[in-house]
Amino acid sequence: MGEFIRTNLLTLITFIPLIGVVAVLFIPRDKLNLIRATSAFFTFIPLLLGVYLFINFDRNVPGLQFVVRKPWIPQFNVEYYMGVDGLSVLMVLLTVLLSFLCIFASWGIEKGAKAYFALFLLLETGMLGVFLAMDFFLFYVFWEIGLFPMYFLIGIWGGPKREYAAIKFFLYTLLGSVFMLVTMLVLYFHHTPHTFDIPKLIETRSSYPVELQKVLWLALYIAFAIKVPVFPFHTWLPDAHVEAPTPISVILAGILLKMGTYGILRFNFPLFPDATQYFASFLAYMGVINMIYGALTAMAQRDMKKLVAYSSISHMGYCLLGMASFKESGVIGGALQMFNHGTITAMLFLIVGVIYDRAHHRDIDRFGGLAVQMPVYSGIVALAFFAAMGLPGLNGFISEVLVFIGGIKAFPVRTIVSVSTVVITAAYLLWTIHRMFLGKLNEQYKDLPDVNGRELFTLVPLGIIVIFVGIYPSPVIDMMRETLLSIIKIVTGG
Repeated sequence: MGEFIRTNLLTLITFIPLIGVVAVLFIPRDKLNLIRATSAFFTFIPLLLGVYLFINFDRNVPGLQFVVRKPWIPQFNVEYYMGVDGLSVLMVLLTVLLSFLCIFASWGIEKGAKAYFALFLLLETGMLGVFLAMDFFLFYVFWEIGLFPMYFLIGIWGGPKREYAAIKFFLYTLLGSVFMLVTMLVLYFHHTPHTFDIPKLIETRSSYPVELQKVLWLALYIAFAIKVPVFPFHTWLPDAHVEAPTPISVILAGILLKMGTYGILRFNFPLFPDATQYFASFLAYMGVINMIYGALTAMAQRDMKKLVAYSSISHMGYCLLGMASFKESGVIGGALQMFNHGTITAMLFLIVGVIYDRAHHRDIDRFGGLAVQMPVYSGIVALAFFAAMGLPGLNGFISEVLVFIGGIKAFPVRTIVSVSTVVITAAYLLWTIHRMFLGKLNEQYKDLPDVNGRELFTLVPLGIIVIFVGIYPSPVIDMMRETLLSIIKIVTGG
């Protein structure tokens, strides 16, 4: 049994949620608790397998592990090719963890619950496939699989303007998919024999003319930048977050945004190293713009969910700046920020959901003195906010400092300018704490209940990770270090 699990680990992690889709569809729609329990079970098994993967992954090997490779469409050299390296293993772990927790955050969904949970499980399969596929065609299939469930999850279960937000998300992402499809086909026909095998395409990178590299790099950049999202492709994100139900906002910010930065590291960097060096300065500029613009816009928000959405745009800028430095500390910091932001922003959106379920609004200025009425909730909010500020001892600090160390070596002026983001972030988060939790309690909310057991179940594991990685980041850094060093070596020719 152990050998079977090890041999088929990546297939099991990816497709067990898909089996859950079928199981949920066979349950009568009035059996709401059974639908919830079944969905939780089919996200819990991938979580256990993800932990097994994390424990058994060899941190000294930069290449792929747990590889599964089978012919799929042999006439066109399309393969079912799955593998995991130090970069993707953390994204897989983050995906299975947040998916499991979000099932419990979805407990309040009653309208069309059967369809909701089935679509959620399908979305998990799509996200996991993106991080594990090593065949470009297979990667594209999983990328598109994730698009359709998200469209319906926002468009059916979202807020008052859900249709507009869902269509905007769909059109932006579909536009990016077109650029990705064109690039994929160019690479397929350029290689002889034709192949979608990503490692093979990387091995033959020297055969791509520099001008072709630049064009394809930009095409892939647009596809992934929309997902990050990088300015000016960011406008779909606040609308999607505000209208999406809380668990879907968690998935959007915690995982889907990371698919963009993951794609840049997985494809743009090793496939087009010359073009990557050419566009490094541009990528750093975009990172700084994201950091400062996102933070300033967050400061202007009165809707708590919109504030967190714009803070995500800002924090993803750290990833871009670190990646563009090509320095060990910067690239590791950028990749670590992907993981850290996933845990922090998941806490932030879950926190927003807790107060919205009680007060039925998210207007920061209408609260006040909540620390007296909801002390446990207030403590959790403080932990998440301080982590987002980059307070020492919490995980956001580690990744941000590493990004700045790498950035100062490569882009000193831009990095110094970007450090202002730390102050702006602290300003809007502390201001939010002051307005919502300090001062005299608003009498309208004197009966608000504190955070309950189910909500603690979703928040406490994330809080533990935030503290643990902040104090002892080595296990996470060691996991990705060798893989990232190999990518830097490809880009720099070192």
